Amino acid sequence: MSHSNASASRLLVENLSLLKKMEYQGGVLDLACGNGRNGLLLASHKIPVIFADNEMASLSQLADVLLERGLEGRCWEVDLEAAAGEPLAGKCFDAILVFNFLHRPLMPAIGQAIRPGGLIIYETFNIDQARFGKPTNPDYLLQPGELLNHFEDWETLHYFEGEMSVQNQENSCAKACLVARRPG
Repeated sequence: MSHSNASASRLLVENLSLLKKMEYQGGVLDLACGNGRNGLLLASHKIPVIFADNEMASLSQLADVLLERGLEGRCWEVDLEAAAGEPLAGKCFDAILVFNFLHRPLMPAIGQAIRPGGLIIYETFNIDQARFGKPTNPDYLLQPGELLNHFEDWETLHYFEGEMSVQNQENSCAKACLVARRPG
């Protein structure tokens, strides 16, 4: 799923201070980053970012943008939905960003790949999105409370589930948004 918005997510912007206060060892993984709009915000604040996506063309454009803007960041071409393999196994990140992406088999690995005390910032569509338009496939839509349940043992810093306005558009959408800290 591509990301057409040019600006970073409001959820990320509103929680940027949490990421700016962290000490970094493994960096922030921008999972299924698309055009990198969210990771680019972090990179502009000197936060180390690994941009992960399965679209080499998008990653190549993203590498060019990083170079043009003089920003640090690594691009990682990875198929996060591959039937075989565990792309996050053995990896450790200080935080993981996930926006507009849902692959349920990957959820446990996302939590395990975040270091103790690290953050998850996750925003994606829920089942009510079908009222507003795409995506409509239930495989890509969270059930009520599902996102919160995946991280139930974590310290919830922010949670929202419901209808929200879309930045720079007249439309609304239905999403679940979570910011949580892994127990240390």
